[in-house]
Amino acid sequence: MKRKIILASFLVLLAIFAFKKSPEKENQSILSYEVDLKNQNLKFYWKNGKGEQIRSFESLKKHVNSNNEELVFAANGGMYMEDRRPLGLYIEKGKKLSKLNNRKNAKGNFYLQPNGVFYIKKDSTSGVSETIKFDTTNVLYATQSGPMLLIKGEFHPAFNKGSANLNIRNGVGILPNGNILFAMSKQRINFYDFAKYFKSKGCKNALYLDGFVSKTYLPEKDWVSGDGNFGIIIAETITKK
Repeated sequence: MKRKIILASFLVLLAIFAFKKSPEKENQSILSYEVDLKNQNLKFYWKNGKGEQIRSFESLKKHVNSNNEELVFAANGGMYMEDRRPLGLYIEKGKKLSKLNNRKNAKGNFYLQPNGVFYIKKDSTSGVSETIKFDTTNVLYATQSGPMLLIKGEFHPAFNKGSANLNIRNGVGILPNGNILFAMSKQRINFYDFAKYFKSKGCKNALYLDGFVSKTYLPEKDWVSGDGNFGIIIAETITKK
């Protein structure tokens, strides 16, 4: 009888501990996705083979399907102009399709200095760099956005704890193991708290990608937050069986 009581108590405590440690419970306001470039296929997309802007997840699905691929994950990958051209630097498959935007004295989140670049190199390593320190050597993909969320583990100097500047936001950071961490807030959040999420995961550098237009396609986590009308889209695909 005592053994049954002890076992039952142990199972209850184990269940409570598991509930407290549940990632979904701890981060219920943030949708996240980790990418290991050594084992996953991540690319940046802007136009299809006909030179037409892709713009939406649905169009991207059709595009990758035509190449015998299936869409696993997708998110808008940076700010854009009214005609959906990238606002700053954009490199795709090693080719520079939009130049670096060095303008500083302008309004908007993109120009909140320092801003930065998220990039993937030809050797399947990735990073987030301040724009002024970015080196295009051996870069396969790159997108410029802003502001930086974290710089060498520190918050962007313009961020204020408790700020009332709330919005839906998506961003990207590099984890201590070198993997890429994408995150999108499910609810409106300020810059400080959004950056704090990346910091809590051990990221030293992280970059804000976009705000209220942010959408993520991630069926694996039962999240397909509608479609959008984007510029750059960052996506993971797998080859169809």
